Amino acid sequence: MRPDSVAEIVGQKHLLGPGMPLRVALESGHPHSMILWGPPGVGKTTIARLMAKAFNLPFIAISAVLSGVKEIRETVEAARAHQSMTGEPTVVFVDEVHRFNKAQQDAFLPHVESGLFIFIGATTENPSFEVNSALLSRSTVYTLEALRPEDCLELLERARARFYQDLTITQEARELYVDLADGDARRLLNALEVSAEMAQTRHLTEIDRSFLQKAVPAAQRRFDKGGEAFYDQISALHKSVRGSDPDAALYWLCRMLDGGCDPRYIARRVMRMAVEDVGLADPRGTQLALEAAEIYERLGSPEGELAIAQAVIYLAAAPKSNSVEVAYNAVRALIKKDRSRPVPLYLRNAPTKLMAELGYNDGYRYAHDEPGAFAAGEIYLPEGLEGRRWYKPNPRGLEIKIAEKLARLDALNKQAWEQGKGRKR
Repeated sequence: MRPDSVAEIVGQKHLLGPGMPLRVALESGHPHSMILWGPPGVGKTTIARLMAKAFNLPFIAISAVLSGVKEIRETVEAARAHQSMTGEPTVVFVDEVHRFNKAQQDAFLPHVESGLFIFIGATTENPSFEVNSALLSRSTVYTLEALRPEDCLELLERARARFYQDLTITQEARELYVDLADGDARRLLNALEVSAEMAQTRHLTEIDRSFLQKAVPAAQRRFDKGGEAFYDQISALHKSVRGSDPDAALYWLCRMLDGGCDPRYIARRVMRMAVEDVGLADPRGTQLALEAAEIYERLGSPEGELAIAQAVIYLAAAPKSNSVEVAYNAVRALIKKDRSRPVPLYLRNAPTKLMAELGYNDGYRYAHDEPGAFAAGEIYLPEGLEGRRWYKPNPRGLEIKIAEKLARLDALNKQAWEQGKGRKR
């Protein structure tokens, strides 16, 4: 079923439609090095082969999973032999290029620069992180997309008409094929082959949804722990919580669980969401996130996952505040560039006689002995930083009350200083 021409490729209209970048490249007569970035089963290898065919150039495929320096060296020798006879370059296709280490990727550079290779790398991972910058700068990156449902239906009918003309497929079964494919052409064709062969052995002429469900086990959604899809989905979950959309947050949570993500990892990220995006606007969110992780440890899957879902929904619906993170980062940034300011003597403990004689703890006001347990006019920051404010409560949730209290304490401080009762430096 691999296409022999651009017109036969299903999907990728944004790259292969009339006037689109890859279509123009194929029709230009000027091959160039490129990185094809996209999920599995969307046509990366097919496009590379068609590129070589369009320019009538030899095609050498290398799998970064199975190959090493030896295979790269053999490819260079073959390309040099062809160039010495014809003067033409060789299209070198490296599948899963992100699996090669830096040294292996660097081995292609001189040959790309000399024109010996037209380099085409295929990757399911973000090339910004996984492909050397030097190789990346010499290549054009094209982003491929998962097949849309209509693309899958078109491919399904093509394959059925070509190999299984005697079989009919009900509309409900077609929809299930699309679900099983999850945007991956290989998944789709594998599901068709398995189910059609089973139908033929049972002398069936029709594939319906019930038969297909028995013939092909349900496939997991696209998910790769530690890969691009993994980080995209945890990012979507976090941003859905931050954006106060419990339904979207629950959707991404279930997508990750369905894909095989460790619930413990999600539970840890939910704790981070609680302190980063809800914070003091609703401290109960942090407690609930911590409890969800503990409940999962006690119950395991699938019961414990419900506790994580509860925490996710609660955090999404809770008032939002990042005031703690903003204040924390601001103080850390100051300390990183600031000098080491000494602790004021009156804030130091004096456990020895010598320290007391040196003035340690001298003049310290014990807050619990003051009215309202607040030493009005006292200064706790080092010299030179008096009056600085980093924590600024957001006007949401519990922080409304926190802001009101801090405002009252500020008023008491100002009153003490005006009356000459506060600390002076």
